[in-house]
Amino acid sequence: MSQQNLAGFIWSVADLLRGDFKRSEFGRIILPFTLVRRLECVLEPTRKAVLERHNVIRDKALDQDLILPRVSGQRFYNISRYRLSNLGEGETRANLEDYVSKLSANAREVFDNFNFDTWLDRLASANLLYLVVQKFATIDLHPDAVSNHEMGLVFEELIRRFAEASNETAGEHFTPRDVVRLATTLVFAPTGRF
Repeated sequence: MSQQNLAGFIWSVADLLRGDFKRSEFGRIILPFTLVRRLECVLEPTRKAVLERHNVIRDKALDQDLILPRVSGQRFYNISRYRLSNLGEGETRANLEDYVSKLSANAREVFDNFNFDTWLDRLASANLLYLVVQKFATIDLHPDAVSNHEMGLVFEELIRRFAEASNETAGEHFTPRDVVRLATTLVFAPTGRF
């Protein structure tokens, strides 16, 4: 699936939000949920090993932030027993909070910057949280399916769509690739060629 098609599929989750949220708010929900899913997919291959190691060291005076990233093979980790696919319909909010709170501090900080708790409140109040979680649980963002470069392009496309939905001035948050190519061609073209 191309980055634009994947971004379009992710953005289609916004169809669930229509009526309860403004178009300008869609990105504030879609972007952090996309990130949650990407982190989950990246951590999946080492998830069991991280949980096992955590169980061994949790009662010891050891710094988990030094040990668990080595086990996960990433700079971050998650020690929650939950996945997006098993948060449950009745306790979705509490289980998702557990999921995010048990990310390593460096990953959790990103969700703090998104004010994720506020959006979870609003989704739960609108009875949409479980539906949104289930939609994102089906999206394959594993690095074998979507490379880091491709994931960057997906985020770029989502941010562009978010800016458009917010009626931002064109180009305020996104510079189209064609403009970047033209600018670099002009900068690096031999003198007198244009």
